[in-house]
Amino acid sequence: MSLSLPGGTWTLGDLTVTRFGYGAMQLAGPWVMGPPADHDGALAVLREAVALGITHIDTADAYGPRFTNEVIREALHPYPAPLHIATKVGALRDERGGWPPARRPDQLRRAVDDNLEALGLDTLDLVNLRLGDAQGPQPGSLAEAFETLADLRRQGLIRHLGVSNATPEQVAEAQSIAPIVSVQNMYNLAHRHDDELIDRLAAENIAYVPFFPLGGFTPLQSGALSAVAARLHSSPMAVALAWLLQRSPNILLIAGTSSVAHLRENVAGAGITLSAEDVAELDRIGGR
Repeated sequence: MSLSLPGGTWTLGDLTVTRFGYGAMQLAGPWVMGPPADHDGALAVLREAVALGITHIDTADAYGPRFTNEVIREALHPYPAPLHIATKVGALRDERGGWPPARRPDQLRRAVDDNLEALGLDTLDLVNLRLGDAQGPQPGSLAEAFETLADLRRQGLIRHLGVSNATPEQVAEAQSIAPIVSVQNMYNLAHRHDDELIDRLAAENIAYVPFFPLGGFTPLQSGALSAVAARLHSSPMAVALAWLLQRSPNILLIAGTSSVAHLRENVAGAGITLSAEDVAELDRIGGR
């Protein structure tokens, strides 16, 4: 089965992807550690994503770690030609489930090799450099780390580059080193600190990929969101996804789920069209 996905497509460099993508983070165990709780279910949701027409999957070798990439390979390799996989480097996992930074050149080279091996690829379509920490973006130069990835790109191991959890200044610094095709930061109805950055990137034809588009570990809750959803006979989460797609044409969604039914609901719900009244009501959630 293949549906017409909401939002259409976007071009990442020379790669055309569906704006409605799939984030594989939830396929790992609790707190993104260990193997999937339901291995067969993880395979099923990945295969359903492709069957629905999704051509953009977001992952990271730190998810599990490694387990998520391995289940992607098991479910989908050899990958169909339209499918493109984005990954992240720049963090490890510790025994407590933390995300210690790993941005030295040797660590980044090893992370790229680990992603290539686990996913069964010769070249990674898109690699985002993960910056900041669990509290969000942190100031500081990314030059050494990003220059390492730019060198791996010149070697043919990476096709396109991006940054994740980055400040606007770090985005500009990355652009001064090598072309980027995406920025992946936290953004949703309730957290809109990147409004200016989104608009700048849209003018430059660079994708903005919000992680935690539905709030992450603390799902979005709002009376206005529930009211709009009830009026549209939809779910609050579907309305939140639809709002993101209408917010700017360069926004790509990577909402994650470990449920086939939930994936189908997200895809269908994100296809609703919000009226100007709906958008105005939702904008008040973020103080606009």
